[in-house]
Order: sequence, then C-alpha cells, then structure tokens
Amino acid sequence: MVVEQTDEGKRIDVFLADKVPQHSRSYIQKLLKDGLVLADNEKVKQNYRVRAGNIIDMNIPPPKEISLEPQAMALDIIYEDEDIVVVNKPQGMVVHPAPGNYSGTLVNALLYACSRLSGIGGAIRPGIVHRLDKDTSGLLVVAKNDRAHRHLSRQIKDRTVKRVYWCIVENNIKEDSGVIKAPIGRHPVNRKKMAVVWRPGARDAVTHFRVIERFGKYTLVEARLETGRTHQIRVHMAYIGNPVVGDRTYGSNKQKFDLKGQALHARKLGLIHPATEQYMEFEAPLPDYFEELLSRMRKNC
Repeated sequence: MVVEQTDEGKRIDVFLADKVPQHSRSYIQKLLKDGLVLADNEKVKQNYRVRAGNIIDMNIPPPKEISLEPQAMALDIIYEDEDIVVVNKPQGMVVHPAPGNYSGTLVNALLYACSRLSGIGGAIRPGIVHRLDKDTSGLLVVAKNDRAHRHLSRQIKDRTVKRVYWCIVENNIKEDSGVIKAPIGRHPVNRKKMAVVWRPGARDAVTHFRVIERFGKYTLVEARLETGRTHQIRVHMAYIGNPVVGDRTYGSNKQKFDLKGQALHARKLGLIHPATEQYMEFEAPLPDYFEELLSRMRKNC
C-alpha cells in the first residue's frame, strides 16, 4: 500500500492498524518485531514514521493449523447462524487459551460446538473478535468465517457495536449518570495491571454510566462502552472511587462478599449482522451470583 500525504508522520503500527483493522495493533507490532513489515523494501521498527509515497508491504504468515482440542462443555448459546455465534459466557471461564492453559476455555468449547470458526485470530484465538475477562460474565460475539470477522472488527474499530454492562460498585454514586473520559495504559509499576495514565502511549477511553439502584454503601450501575480498552470499566470505576465489588485487582484485597470475581456482567450486545447488514441486539439475564448479591443488598438497605 502507498502512504498518502494525509498519513505523513504517523507511526507505522498506528498507520497499519488503521488501514488493516482486521489485524490488531499488537499483532502488527509482532510482525514489525519479526521483520515482516517493509517500507520501500526495507525492514522498519514500530516507531518508524511513515512518509508520503512510502510503499508499505506486510508479509502475513500463513495461518497455523488449529490444533487445540475441542472439548464438550456446557455453553449458553444465545444465537447462532452461518456467520456468527453469540455466547453468554459464565464467570470463571477464560475466553481463549494462553501458554500453559490450553484447555477448559471458551474456544475449546466452541471448537466442539461449532463446525468452523474464522482463522484470522490465529491458532489460539479462532473466531475471537473481542474478549471478556475471565471473571466477567455475559455476552460476546464470535465470528465463524473470515468475512464476518473482518466486518465485526470494523464495527468495533468504528465504535458502532453496542456493549452494555451491569456492575455493582463500592460506595454511593451521587450523580444519576455521567461520562468518564480518561486514557488507559499499562500501570507504571505493576505491568500486569492497567491504569488511568496521562502520558504518551495511553489510549483514549470513554465509559458512559447511569445509576440503576442505590444500596447505601453500594450502587448498581449500567455502563456503556464507547471504547473497548483492557479492563476499561474496572479501571474507570476505580478511578472515580467506585471499584467494582469483588474486584481484588482494582479494588480492595479484603472483600465483604465471598465472590469468585468482580460483579460485572455484559448484559446487552448490539451489532450489524455481517451478512444481512441488519441491526441485531441481544440480552443476557443476570447470572445467579449477581442476582443473589443484589438480593442480599436489598435486604440490608
């Protein structure tokens, strides 16, 4: 591809992430690290600034054969057709395998339940367009072919996918609604955590929220993602002084309630179907752990 004047000066990983949205920025950075991206036939690093007229070549390795073992596990499939499958993921299930953990994941279950998944995500993440944390329950959409994957990835990049979560947070939120606009990046000390950071490299992040119910020391909140950064709701709610109940990473280590993870549930998902171009919206009921926690809080109000 040829760099236009309007893209002059962009970092090459940023430029490519915009031009080929079916590939994540981290994947593009790996290609750069492996010497598989050329500018005018020369290998370049990820901090290379493109110039108008540059000819950029990406050498995408052939997809590895998926060798993960399909596993028969209970799946709450909300919707499925030839292009997509929408799943209500339970709390405690990892979405895709990682080194040292190649079984018991949502991908293992999907490989058993579905005849095929898209290959764009590679051998470890077939079909995975977006993710949920292990201890977050709720809806996510999986692509069953590459065309659907590219279409859904574009929607996520363009911020047109509707993603609505319910969460129970610490403390009382006085406002009925609000918007949190705060960039998110790696924590400056603990690299396994994310944080609101005001420095180069942090990515803009926007969360809209409204209060559904108050319980004195706790608040039931609906949060809608405008962007989709890692741990975004958990980081943003902690940033304004209202960490998600049960979140030992961004909240207190000492939790009053005996939860297996944070009280965060992806309740609604809206998207344009990649084949029909029709808008579809799905909703997942609150899981038992969430309902039981709400019941306990209402009794103590």
